[in-house]
Amino acid sequence: MDEQHVSSNFIRTIIQDDLANGRVQDVYTRFPPEPNGYLHIGHAKAVCLNFEIADEFGGKTNLRFDDTNPTKEEDEYVNAIQEDVRWLGFSWDKLCFASDYFATMYDKAVLLIQKGLAYVCDLTAEQIRQGRGSLTTPGVDSPYRNRTVEENLDLFARMKNGEFADGSKVLRAKIDMASPNINLRDPVLYRIAHAAHHRTGTTWSIYPMYDYAHPLEDALEGISHSLCTLEFEDHRPLYDWVIEACEMVSRPRQYEFARLNITHTIMSKRNLKQLVDEGVVESWDDPRMPTLSGLRRRGYTPESIRQFAKAIGIAKSNSTVDHQMLEYFVREDLKLKALRTMAIVRPLKVVITNWEEGSIEWLDAENNAENEALGMRKIPFGREIYIEQDDFMENPPPKYFRLTKGAEVRLKHAYFIRCEDVIKNEAGEVVELHCTYDPLTKSGSGFSARKVKGTLHFVSCEYAVPAEFRMFESLLLEESPAGSTLLEQVNPHSMEVLSGYVEPGLQHVQPYDKFQFFRHGYFSVDPKWSTNDRAVFNLVVSLKSSFQL
Repeated sequence: MDEQHVSSNFIRTIIQDDLANGRVQDVYTRFPPEPNGYLHIGHAKAVCLNFEIADEFGGKTNLRFDDTNPTKEEDEYVNAIQEDVRWLGFSWDKLCFASDYFATMYDKAVLLIQKGLAYVCDLTAEQIRQGRGSLTTPGVDSPYRNRTVEENLDLFARMKNGEFADGSKVLRAKIDMASPNINLRDPVLYRIAHAAHHRTGTTWSIYPMYDYAHPLEDALEGISHSLCTLEFEDHRPLYDWVIEACEMVSRPRQYEFARLNITHTIMSKRNLKQLVDEGVVESWDDPRMPTLSGLRRRGYTPESIRQFAKAIGIAKSNSTVDHQMLEYFVREDLKLKALRTMAIVRPLKVVITNWEEGSIEWLDAENNAENEALGMRKIPFGREIYIEQDDFMENPPPKYFRLTKGAEVRLKHAYFIRCEDVIKNEAGEVVELHCTYDPLTKSGSGFSARKVKGTLHFVSCEYAVPAEFRMFESLLLEESPAGSTLLEQVNPHSMEVLSGYVEPGLQHVQPYDKFQFFRHGYFSVDPKWSTNDRAVFNLVVSLKSSFQL
């Protein structure tokens, strides 16, 4: 990527200063997703930041699953996240789970109770919320705030042993109910949940809250720079309090950066899960989904996503990126990699009446005019071919340069043809064209007696390989009514399925093979919808856009 496309990174400056002043000797980061869904394009920014910034300074990065909520977490998500991180091109130093530290977290909670810094509270979740006050009014002490250390130790042990019902008790930190930061008004550290955990089963009846678990995990792993999105900025004092109060030897620091927002893109695992659960999409890896697995299946490349992440940069304030910027980078990445071939997505048969029946000519064509290393191929041309329905009009508008009766166009890599007759069915629909060709106009022959402005692509009928094409639009409507629900915002035309043909050289394509289909765009072979008899090509991105960096 050009240097002008690489944005600044204030995290890099922080790390450089920390190394220079001796606060840290080694850089150690972590990517800590909760395994309650698949990663989406927004997560790619955090993945790239944590791994690349550590690599830049010769450091390490852990992949850590914050699995503290057993009711929403599954091994399916754990496996999918690992696959996505590997696909992006990164390798972690250690694979960790919050559940690895449950025993240590419990012991640290006991320490807080012994120090008079935590207590068991019997208030309901709603009562706790109301008692916290507001930005203008202080909170109210819980009536259970002054329980003795002995009573709290007994109750907490019984919570662990499963003696109490879900929601009946929590363990809260004892900090400051009048703090201007509401997060420090005796936050909940543990809640009761009689639920099987995907790793620990039913060993535990209590589970730590994220704000308590996360700083302990960072400290236990020796993380030097805990990089979070901006919504955790107000939680940083609690992060520091937990590390200090729990007497952790390692003292990581938290730094916040702006999360990624993209136009016309759903950036919420909860909303994406709703689309899957309600059957709006086929699965988490549906090619219309902004999940990394969906983008991979659609045909996006890891290189394009990494370049996109570099270009948007790391900022301290939230903003929204045009979705066309992501498309720009995949287009830039594929233009020299993809084979440039021809496909007909809406076939219209053309009979070249002055071509000898049964005769086939094999034409030479480059696989990519911008990349000679991809070599050449042979294209069959004969009496019957398919062109696009959209490339013919009986009554064309002004400046229409495609095929119409009496007009002449060039067939790419082949000859000029002129439409002489139009065949229609009983409904008046055009079903076939009869044309003639000029044998003196073969592509590359240097013919210059006359010029034509239109060039059409084609596929030989005799050698055509049946194929299916999935054409995609945004999952969200460009304009949705105010107050509309997620399902009301879904674009009913987000996918169109078309049946057509490709060149014979594409008969044995493999999943994820990439092609540029002349005038249509970049396509990738779908790994699930394709069969041995018919390949399915997903539209990755159109050929051109007005978007510029």
